Amino acid sequence: MDSAAQGFQPRTFSIKLWPPSESTRIMLVERMTDNLSTESIFSRKYGILSKEEAHENAKRIEQLCFASADEHFKEEPDGDGSSAVQMYAKETSKLMLEVLKKGPRTTAGSEAPVADTPLEPGDTVLDISGGKRAFIEADEAKELLSPLTKPGNSYKRICFSNRSFGIDAANVAGPILESVKNQLTEVDISDFVAGRPEDEALDVMRIFSKALEGSVLRYLNISDNALGEKGVRAFSELLKSQENLEELYVMNDGISEDAAKALSELIPSTEKLKVLHFHNNMSGDEGAVYVAEMVKRSPNLESFRCSATRIGSDGGVALSEALGTCTHLKKLDLRDNLFGVDAGIALSKTLPKLLDLVELYLSDLNLENKGTLAIINALKQSAPQLEVLELAGNEINVKAAPGLAECLTAMQSLKKLDLAENELKDEGALIIAKSLEDGHADLKELDVSTNMFQRVGARCFARAVANKPGFVHLNINSNFISDEGIDEVKDILKAGKNSLDVLGSLDENDPEGEPDDDEEEEDGEDAKDDEDELDSKLQNVHVEQGD
Repeated sequence: MDSAAQGFQPRTFSIKLWPPSESTRIMLVERMTDNLSTESIFSRKYGILSKEEAHENAKRIEQLCFASADEHFKEEPDGDGSSAVQMYAKETSKLMLEVLKKGPRTTAGSEAPVADTPLEPGDTVLDISGGKRAFIEADEAKELLSPLTKPGNSYKRICFSNRSFGIDAANVAGPILESVKNQLTEVDISDFVAGRPEDEALDVMRIFSKALEGSVLRYLNISDNALGEKGVRAFSELLKSQENLEELYVMNDGISEDAAKALSELIPSTEKLKVLHFHNNMSGDEGAVYVAEMVKRSPNLESFRCSATRIGSDGGVALSEALGTCTHLKKLDLRDNLFGVDAGIALSKTLPKLLDLVELYLSDLNLENKGTLAIINALKQSAPQLEVLELAGNEINVKAAPGLAECLTAMQSLKKLDLAENELKDEGALIIAKSLEDGHADLKELDVSTNMFQRVGARCFARAVANKPGFVHLNINSNFISDEGIDEVKDILKAGKNSLDVLGSLDENDPEGEPDDDEEEEDGEDAKDDEDELDSKLQNVHVEQGD
């Protein structure tokens, strides 16, 4: 062996987990904002934060936690950063909980938070969900649930999420729950059998179901339990006894066609339902028919979420038609399905009936120009009060831009607009940006990332938001903006009323890139043949993931 070979030392490679990228930090702030401003067991107890206050707190929390974790990382420079990441996540959760418990700030001119039920003393809520997810057995269950056994207790709301009950723990919990079921109004048993064998998990569900049978609940959360049809039927006794539910959450539960059918059959009445969240299931078109049946029987729905449920055109049409009975709807989330143009047109016929709509989430539905134009033409007339509109990932190009711009001009209450992952290019960007430049004083967030525009489009969007009071986030990432164009965007924002803080990450911008000039779009979408339509839809198919 020669000396060179003898002196060779293999190179070692290490992956640094710290610091997180700018886009990761922004994403964390957005997630915290959503969590802080979404109704939960804490918001019903302490009050709910506005989007603006939630965003302020989220940004402050992230900056504090990043600084602490970064100092920690500097003390162990040879590490991979994993402990800093853990600290970052742990401290973020801790500070979020403090903000939630503090509740919304009040001012002399502000109104008291509106809630479906009056705020009550802290001892009406038993929440054992804090800390890391953990298996609990009989002894720990007895200790954790002991407050419910005290004579004269006034607990009305329980949250057992994030605690995995085994059969012995369930046998302890069952009699305790049965003893207080007549005073309970809200039950959160989401994610309470994680990691248990299927047979044991089903037995645990049956024990809880039997114990809570006959309780008069307004709120029930059975999400994150991988229910399937067997799991839904394991909750039969509980579900069949509920006639006063106002909020039902069945998210990430593996709800197939048969499970959706069982759910629709078991709940005797959904007439009082105000919230139905059905996110991240595998219902498909067939299951959507049964979900649609539930929706038809829920005329008082105010918030409906059926995102990431594999619903195609037929199911989308059925669901869109059923939503016509929900004339009190304020929030509608159908994101990440395979609706296509026909379901988009069906939805456009329902939207004029939804006069109270405030938030509309229609991203990743394969609407294309035709479906999008049908929807926005309906919204132009029926929903000028809309505050949130998401239409990302729908293959919208410059041909739809004039119609979309006309609609946006009418929506002067918009706070958030998401048009990411479309094909506006510079020409479409100019048209959309112009419609947002005048008015829209309440606009806080604009996402037009991944739209194939260059320097011209970027400048237009910067001008559109530069002088809006309270604007917080402009996302123009993943486009083809030259370095000179980026400098111009920054100059425009500096010269306006907003600072550079509103500009999101540009880590995926391609200053050397150019939009595809191949004019593959047809002169009229009606002339598209079946092969082209199938190809466009297949391009948008992707593996669905939970939140």
